[in-house]
Amino acid sequence: MDRFFGVFLIALSALFSSTLAIFACLAYQAGTNPITLLFLRFSIAAILMILVMTLQGIGFPRGRLLIVLIAMGGFFYVSLSLSFFTALTMAPAGLCVILLYLYPSFVTLLAAVFLRKPVTTFHVVALLLSFIGIVCMVGLDSSKGQILGFLLAIVAALGFAIFLVLVRKPILEAGAFSVTTVVTLSAGIVFGGIATVKGVKFPVTTAGWAYAVAVALIPTALAFLTLFAGLKRIEPSNAAIILTMDPVIAVVLATVILGETMTPVKILGGMMILSAVILLARSEIKTVSKI
Repeated sequence: MDRFFGVFLIALSALFSSTLAIFACLAYQAGTNPITLLFLRFSIAAILMILVMTLQGIGFPRGRLLIVLIAMGGFFYVSLSLSFFTALTMAPAGLCVILLYLYPSFVTLLAAVFLRKPVTTFHVVALLLSFIGIVCMVGLDSSKGQILGFLLAIVAALGFAIFLVLVRKPILEAGAFSVTTVVTLSAGIVFGGIATVKGVKFPVTTAGWAYAVAVALIPTALAFLTLFAGLKRIEPSNAAIILTMDPVIAVVLATVILGETMTPVKILGGMMILSAVILLARSEIKTVSKI
């Protein structure tokens, strides 16, 4: 059941992550900008995580492991975040999102090549269902975009795939709390430096600060914690496919909160993605039953 609990944790992470776009849009309306919000997102999350670790008596990782985690948060995660945000300014958002969600395929390939993990029929069918579902949910923008924008979106997808594969070993060594704290703290420091150079633009209302704190707590601290705790129990390739639930929930939230339209094609796409997740969950149950 531990593996099935891992599926639940990754699905929970997708639920938490799906709120990012909603809270970000509301924070932007309150006067902040993307770089400042990224700085607030990771720095506030890090402060919250440090408080929790202190209360729980959890120690920080040391030595080589600490250096690896600092590099993953301060360089790797920052780089892939900036790649995707830059891609959005150079190419249609719909296509950028679709390209970003190539990462489950990249994770499966990386795990097969470097970790010697077998690619099963479940993986292939789930990958196809999730990717086609993403296309239905996001839609294809026929307008032309810069090639560099598309390349940056693919770089972000590959970067996130590598991150998911590489972060599993540190999680097994240090635990989800320690990994979340170091990664968010490192990213917060780097984004703080970038925001200082480019100009900090904090929210101008109390509600805006509340949305910024919500971004740090829900789609960052809680999303990272459940993601890393899930990765401790299941393979990155399975986790990557389950995370494609994120846009499904995001579209539903946007429909309910922001009044966006839910079309039959989007509903079909959501059903395909959920089918992929159910397929993987059944695969995990069968794996457990054989152990």
